[in-house]
Amino acid sequence: MDDAEALPERTRRRPAPKPHAAGVKAVAAAAGVSLGTVSNVLNRPEVVSPLTRAKVEAAMAALGFVRNESARQLRAGSSRILAYLMLDAGNPFFTDVAKGVEEAAQAAGLSVFLCTSSEDADREAAYLDLLEQQRVQGILITPIDQHSSRLRKLPSRGTPVVVVDRTLDEATHCSVAVNDVLGGELAISHLLELGHERIAYVGGPNTLGQVVDRRDGARRALRTAGKPITDLIELTTGALTVAEGRGAGQRLAGLPADRRPTAAFCANDLLALGLLQQCVSLGLRVPEDLAIVGYDDIEFAEAAAVPLTSVRQPRQLLGRTAAELLLDESSNPDHEHQRVTFTPELVVRTSTRGTI
Repeated sequence: MDDAEALPERTRRRPAPKPHAAGVKAVAAAAGVSLGTVSNVLNRPEVVSPLTRAKVEAAMAALGFVRNESARQLRAGSSRILAYLMLDAGNPFFTDVAKGVEEAAQAAGLSVFLCTSSEDADREAAYLDLLEQQRVQGILITPIDQHSSRLRKLPSRGTPVVVVDRTLDEATHCSVAVNDVLGGELAISHLLELGHERIAYVGGPNTLGQVVDRRDGARRALRTAGKPITDLIELTTGALTVAEGRGAGQRLAGLPADRRPTAAFCANDLLALGLLQQCVSLGLRVPEDLAIVGYDDIEFAEAAAVPLTSVRQPRQLLGRTAAELLLDESSNPDHEHQRVTFTPELVVRTSTRGTI
């Protein structure tokens, strides 16, 4: 057998023509009505008689008509879409906030785009440009820098913005957040009440407002207790992730026993879970050798091998409230910006008090 005989036989066929979606003209012809009537069925069905509306809807179903939402957006100047640009899609806190956003959007007949900046300023800026170009009805954002000039400019160009999980002093946007300074104070006060004197604060980067506010609350608790803020041992991390928590655990466990903190307050639960994993793997007992407090009270906090004490935020309520404010701003000419601040709650579990 020569090489030519060894080659498989190939049969070439032209692909079938790409089907074209039926348009409003075809629907009008099939239903025996005008283009204006089809338009009313799509946009103002209440003005069309039930019988005529039924004929048009039957024609749409028979023809496989799909509404051209892009064309509608061009005519209206905006879409029926809200966007939520979060810091980290891998953090359950933000996906829980997104559930609240989706609840409010669905109730209003809107869809939600979810995007993540991954704590990267350039990525955040690129998403903001894209969302504005897509004419989304509004943007919810947990920003890397809540004072960004880009955020200020968007509303003046027609795209409302609500800041989530950060508070704003200026009245340029609505904002929805939890009092993170109070949250940090609750965490450290709890550890001080348990008798801990050498306490670590694990968090970073310090460019994130949440990290700074929670640290400020920790310092305030020390001052209230009559202790110098230098008693707070800061272990700065590059991100709010489990991996960074493990790294902080390695550093903490490597300190001499007489200088090693007996307690740690972490800027979020992912850091706390990583810290817990690493310290336990290195032979430290939680809470006997190291008490740990996290922040956010995500689902995994209670399900950890050592259930985690954490500062709880009303995650879904944050998202739902923010979306409702955004919807009001996009539709209400008398809208006034609001700054909504929720109160955090300390949830005590085994990681600070042993068997409780």
